[in-house]
Amino acid sequence: MIRKIAHKLKNSRPSDSINSAAFVIATAGILSRVLGLLRDRILAAKFGAGDTLDIYYAAFRVPDLIYNLLILGALSAAFIPVFTSLLAHEKKEEAWKLANGLLTLAVVVLLFICGVFAIFTPFFMKLITPGFSGEKLAGVVLQTRIMFLSPIFLGISGIFGGILNSFKRFLVYSLAPLVYNLGIILGAIFLVPVFGIKGLAWGVVAGALFHMLLQYPAVRFSGFHLAPFLSLADTHLRKVLKLMIPRTMGLAVTQINLLVVTIIASTLSAGSLSIFNFANNLQSFPLGVFAIPFALAVFPTLSHFAAKNEKGNFVNSFSQTFRQILFFAIPASIFILVLRAQIVRVILGSGKFDWEDTILTFQALGIFAVSLFAQCLVPLLARSFYALHNTKTPFLAGLASEAVNLALALIFSRMYGILGLVWAFSVSSIVNMFLLFFILRAKTGDLDDKKIISVVAKIGLFSLVAGGAVQLTKYLISPYIDLDTFLGVFSQLGVSGAAGIAVFFALAYIFRLEEFDAVKKLLSGKFLRLRQSIPDDPTEASGI
Repeated sequence: MIRKIAHKLKNSRPSDSINSAAFVIATAGILSRVLGLLRDRILAAKFGAGDTLDIYYAAFRVPDLIYNLLILGALSAAFIPVFTSLLAHEKKEEAWKLANGLLTLAVVVLLFICGVFAIFTPFFMKLITPGFSGEKLAGVVLQTRIMFLSPIFLGISGIFGGILNSFKRFLVYSLAPLVYNLGIILGAIFLVPVFGIKGLAWGVVAGALFHMLLQYPAVRFSGFHLAPFLSLADTHLRKVLKLMIPRTMGLAVTQINLLVVTIIASTLSAGSLSIFNFANNLQSFPLGVFAIPFALAVFPTLSHFAAKNEKGNFVNSFSQTFRQILFFAIPASIFILVLRAQIVRVILGSGKFDWEDTILTFQALGIFAVSLFAQCLVPLLARSFYALHNTKTPFLAGLASEAVNLALALIFSRMYGILGLVWAFSVSSIVNMFLLFFILRAKTGDLDDKKIISVVAKIGLFSLVAGGAVQLTKYLISPYIDLDTFLGVFSQLGVSGAAGIAVFFALAYIFRLEEFDAVKKLLSGKFLRLRQSIPDDPTEASGI
């Protein structure tokens, strides 16, 4: 059995179309997001939006910051383009040397930084959670120290994922987040009864370990052999480090903003941080299902056209992906806005998650939905700049938008509590998206503007009509169901949502919206047979 799996992994073809790659990532993403929702339901039912989950989410902040700054910046903006460039020029030995060098450096740096931070956890957690004291502060210190193991496993796994991404082998890469969520769920169910609240932190560590172990066989069969190597004089490693600096600075801005959210939320009423995270996780479902898969899938293509200086093909690929993302994101935001109460009640409304928690969460969810379209476009826009070897612009745009976020958060939190933080987040997301779009347009001269405007106007109109159908259906069926039961609320959500989707797709079909082709091809079974406009073999594709 193991040999058969290994043979399939070794001889499997890389994803050969943007749509098929996006489909693979999206399918795995849906499974992972469903597990994520199940995870949140279990946490909400067991603990409610109170001190326990405030501690849990606050403990995530610094370990997550370390991973994002040291690993994510290197991968998304630097490692993948340099690695694929070496493969493209048939320099496989140098490519694998780079992978081993970056992996060795990552492990050394992560072990050192996580160790130092674990020692001084009590000091900086007092700064990050000034509203916590006594047992609550002691709890967040303990959980944070345990979670410092997760960036080490995720750092190794992240580099494995970058290798698989470069080879366009998206399946295993996309399944890794699924097992990560599974580890957290197992922690909540099986470890909490044994270790108490510490079980939540150990579940996170277990999920990170699963995330790493799942990807290793596929990386191995792609040609990787572990050979620890560290030389800061290596040309390619230095190039990766140089490229990641602006990206890391951009991520630092975002992470600092999340720290600010944590600091402010810790001074608000108990459960505020939990409410923010629950609502954010719910609205992130379409982000993970629609936006990120298309952005990841098109990145090698954009890098190829940028390297070849094929501006027309670059703009065409960007425009097509931009419109495809909005085809899903705009109606999703409308449906979430209309059905926000039903969504929260179905997914989170059980156990210790009471009615007050429910009201605050669906109010926050509605505010998040306002900026969902912008959040979905930022990953594509950022990667468009990375493909052009420009990591500074996303950083500067992020810096400006996060300044807006911080200023509004300080003002609105005093006026509206936790909902003020959500408003600040939404406004800054929209600012970030428009800054990136117009700067990219200035650099390219044209982003297929007329077609984008025309298509987005149609999608917006169809989404409003579909949203009206959702609202009408919701009220038409309410007299016939018991809205005080889970089954009744679920039925209202399911029937109303299905009606909205049917109306939107019908309008897209009748008016022959090009972006509906992806749905038609999926239903007809042709989706995975679409050809990509770059070579199948990653060693033939040009990187930067």
